Amino acid sequence: MPISQQELGRRLRAAREARGMTQAAVGRYLGLSRATVAQMELGNRAVTSLELDQLATLFGREMGEFFEADFSEEDALGVLFRAHPDVLAREEVVQSVQHCLVLGRELANLERLLEVDRDLRTPTFYAWPCPGSKWEAIQQGTRAAEEERRRLGLGTVPIADIEELLENQGVRTCVAAMPEDVSGFTLCDRRGTLLVVANARHHWLRRRFSLAHEYAHVLLDRERLGTVSRSSERHTLLEVRANAVAVNFLMPEEGIRQFMAVLGKGRAGRRHAEVYDGVGAVRVLAREALAPGAPPAGADRSAPLPEARSRKIQIYDVAQLAHHFGVSRTAALYQLHNLGFLTEAELAYWKAQEEAGRGNEVAALLGLPEPDHAAAREAFRHRFLAMGLEALRRAKITRAKFAELARRVALPAEEEERLLRDTGLDDRDREEDVLLPGV
Repeated sequence: MPISQQELGRRLRAAREARGMTQAAVGRYLGLSRATVAQMELGNRAVTSLELDQLATLFGREMGEFFEADFSEEDALGVLFRAHPDVLAREEVVQSVQHCLVLGRELANLERLLEVDRDLRTPTFYAWPCPGSKWEAIQQGTRAAEEERRRLGLGTVPIADIEELLENQGVRTCVAAMPEDVSGFTLCDRRGTLLVVANARHHWLRRRFSLAHEYAHVLLDRERLGTVSRSSERHTLLEVRANAVAVNFLMPEEGIRQFMAVLGKGRAGRRHAEVYDGVGAVRVLAREALAPGAPPAGADRSAPLPEARSRKIQIYDVAQLAHHFGVSRTAALYQLHNLGFLTEAELAYWKAQEEAGRGNEVAALLGLPEPDHAAAREAFRHRFLAMGLEALRRAKITRAKFAELARRVALPAEEEERLLRDTGLDDRDREEDVLLPGV
């Protein structure tokens, strides 16, 4: 049953208030006066389809939501906004998130129009109970990382591009400048929106780790709708679990063992875990720990240990390992310590050397290059535009809509015109803006 103009206005007001925005701010966004916005919310002034589309974008909603019988005044972004106003009240953060949400919404619409099976691009959900201890949190995180790697067919190889991997799973990614102690946040709303955001102020390696951390919340904590990850909360069970997922997803244990074996460094056994999150670590002892230097359980304890000195980890080993898996050298040091390749004293020594800049120098002298961060963004852009072209070819969207999609991914107007001309799709009609019916 159609809703009235007054009910539409009420819903627009509820969506605005959920974002903590004023009528004046909305008016500036639309190029209208505050009084005009007030009249729209009272139902005294009709809303055009273009204005509603702009408002949906501003509020991080889909246009169709405003006409649903079970319209919800609450959404994941609104929940996070109230719980963490210091993060989401910042204009640059909101703009980045809105842009990501709009792209996700447009991509979902294209997939629907082209009848793309979205189930093939949706990450699984591990409905496991909340861990009862930090050690259980680490065990769950390690297991989830192993199972997800197995599900995705990754084996023990490094993840070349975490952003592209997440995008291929239907998880939108973006970066936004946030407070220093916030590494990122996750949105998992009931409409299927999956968005992870990393802090643009952090080094690219830490952002990469943060995206893996937030992906853990998508896999394990999706029913929470949204989470904000802060360094000050690294000791909480869910954060310990998410960090364990990130560490083992980016640096699988067997992959590290294989890599170190190629370098001629011996095997070791896990005795404890220090879950590193890019800033600090949470230390957790295993229930059954091996004595330092002791052979693994079941080994012949009468056999002599390998020549210890020849197998000691060096800074060039750490540099190669970190580069191979795309993590920071500090994160690699902690994982090597967790797996028994480094003693407590060796970890402290190499951390001090890393803080003194020695690791950077060695990596540079080894000629280890930094990755191309733009690759994933361009891959998404290419796929997004190609789907838009196919939708236009099938007359599922108008040329004007394609022009809007092109602007969303910053395709210059002249390149859009050339693209349409070269593909023979430059003769489509443009749509006109219409007034939405009051009833």
